[in-house]
Amino acid sequence: MAETARHSEPRYGNRPTMKDVAARAGVGLKTVSRVVNSEPGVTPDTERRVQEAIEALGFRRNDSARVLRKGRTASIGLVLEDLADPFYGPLSRAVEEVARAHGALLINGSSAEDPEREQELVLALCARRVDGLIVIPAGDDHRYLEPEIKAGIATVFVDRPAGRIDADIVLSDSFGGAREGVAHLIAHGHRRIGFIGDQPRIHTATERLRGYHAAMVDAGITVQDSWVSLGPTDPERVAAAAEAMLSGPEPVTALFSGNNRVTVTAVRVLANREHPVALVGFDDIELADLLGITVISQDAAAVGRTAAEHLFRRLDGADDAPARVELPTSLIARGSGELPPA
Repeated sequence: MAETARHSEPRYGNRPTMKDVAARAGVGLKTVSRVVNSEPGVTPDTERRVQEAIEALGFRRNDSARVLRKGRTASIGLVLEDLADPFYGPLSRAVEEVARAHGALLINGSSAEDPEREQELVLALCARRVDGLIVIPAGDDHRYLEPEIKAGIATVFVDRPAGRIDADIVLSDSFGGAREGVAHLIAHGHRRIGFIGDQPRIHTATERLRGYHAAMVDAGITVQDSWVSLGPTDPERVAAAAEAMLSGPEPVTALFSGNNRVTVTAVRVLANREHPVALVGFDDIELADLLGITVISQDAAAVGRTAAEHLFRRLDGADDAPARVELPTSLIARGSGELPPA
């Protein structure tokens, strides 16, 4: 019978309330409230009894009522492009560390580079009354956020500017980084340099392409159409683009890859080539130091930390004009970008 009774108990029972804590500790509800919210006016002995009751019952404060009273959730939302992208790991962690230091919870999600999904996710976070948002934009029209911003939800965009609204933005110097990377290849004797990047509607892709062209113009090199390929970063598309550039009577002697996903595929393509081909990639990748891959490195953690600090500055009342913060990149030479033309 005991076995039957145990199995008849619900697995998920009702959560203990402050009323339950008050009854167990033999005090009033107001006393429990004072202890839970660290308010004065409770004797040490009474506080001890209440804390023992809280621990015994497994009581957890329900913040919903506090949200209704204060209008603040002590939470922020982070909308990323792709949670699996290595760039966003340190960025998200840095945002979370800043949020934690401010006593706030971080809620994040992925837009999967889909503008509609981005809007749906952002508005869902707003409906849950987050205090602020950090958004890596997938779309190019963010006017849907204007009512939320006017209602007091602080918003900072990261990696790419907001579309059709004025808002704070924190990003890396994509133009300058790409220009430096391509100039590095030119300095090592290359004149036929291929560029493989992301889709042209993405701000970082166009900025890195602009940096590529600037470096080539600086060196007096005329870029051929066949040396440039923009599009989705899936391995099949990138591999086909790389193979095309490396074929023909005048193949490129070096590649500049526009982001970490392109770089990974480029490394695989070049590994099967008879003659070495120089490579510089924008963004660091895992094991790049062991593989000897020269990269333009952007500090994802610094981007995330700067964006989060700016967000909390807004939440603390800063009302100056929207700011654009651009962080520098750095070239890390590891061997692949220093190979001479074959």
